[in-house]
Amino acid sequence: MDHKQQKAKANKRLRKALGVRRRLRASGDHPRLSVYRSSKHISVQVIDDLQGRTVAAAGDMEASMADSLKGKTKSERSAVVGTAIAERALAAGVEKVIFDRGRYSFTGRVQALADAAREGGLKF
Repeated sequence: MDHKQQKAKANKRLRKALGVRRRLRASGDHPRLSVYRSSKHISVQVIDDLQGRTVAAAGDMEASMADSLKGKTKSERSAVVGTAIAERALAAGVEKVIFDRGRYSFTGRVQALADAAREGGLKF
C-alpha cells in the first residue's frame, strides 16, 4: 500500500468518526462516552466537550485491572472496562452520557462495553 492509499484510508476513517460525532453533538449537551478499540485492546473516556476535559477514563491496559482481566476473552474484558467506567463516571458526578462509538459498529466488544456501562448505572 503506497502513501496515497494510506492517507486516503486514514481520511475515510476520520470522516466516518467525525460524522458520528457531529450527529451526537447536535443531540444534546451531556458528556460523551468515547470508545477506542484496537485489535487487542479497548479504552473509553467520558469527555465534557463544553469544558474540553476528560471526566473519567478506563482501559484494559491499566495495571489496576490486570488481575480481573486475566484469562478472559476480548468481549469479557470490554465488559469489565464498561463496569469500571460506569463506577468512575458516577464517582465524578456524571449519570447521563451520549455514547460515541466512533467509527466502530455497535456489535461485539463495543456493545459488550455499552451494556456493562448501562448495568453499572450510566444512562444513555
